[in-house]
Amino acid sequence: MDGLHGTTIAAIKHKGKTVIAGDSQATLGDIIVKDSVVKVRRIYNDKVILGFAGLVSDAFVLLRMIESALQRFSGNLQRSVVEVAGNWQKDMVARKLEVAMLVSDGVHLYYFMGDGNVMEPAEGFASIGAGSKFALGAMHVMTAKTDMSAREIATEAVKIASKYCIYTNDHLIVEEI
Repeated sequence: MDGLHGTTIAAIKHKGKTVIAGDSQATLGDIIVKDSVVKVRRIYNDKVILGFAGLVSDAFVLLRMIESALQRFSGNLQRSVVEVAGNWQKDMVARKLEVAMLVSDGVHLYYFMGDGNVMEPAEGFASIGAGSKFALGAMHVMTAKTDMSAREIATEAVKIASKYCIYTNDHLIVEEI
């Protein structure tokens, strides 16, 4: 089972807000095993939001690494993700993680990929997981053609993905900064 294909997480910086939305379905291969998994959450005293796709155990390893760096660097997300990525090659456990994460402090939005790469999306929105192509297309259109809020766009993008992706449901968890 490739865990990176079992969810949809969408993130957007739009009109002064940053939102991460994700479905709550867990699958094992092509079987739904749970429909209430929390894949979007707040960390670092609720000042940072993130969403993950991939193996849950690996997501928690990466989450702990990011939280530890946020503590060391007083909540500076940019410095924290660069530090974690820089240490990636030295850490034999991290190099084997099957996870992708979107993380934001409201100022910056980053893709944090399972191979240690960190990227900031050029367009201010990003998506990971099986339904990410559907969500990205939806966000592209909604930001250009509507007056929707960041929360509405992220939520609708995941709902659209859930209509086409069997690994995504429409029971959403949404966090906003």
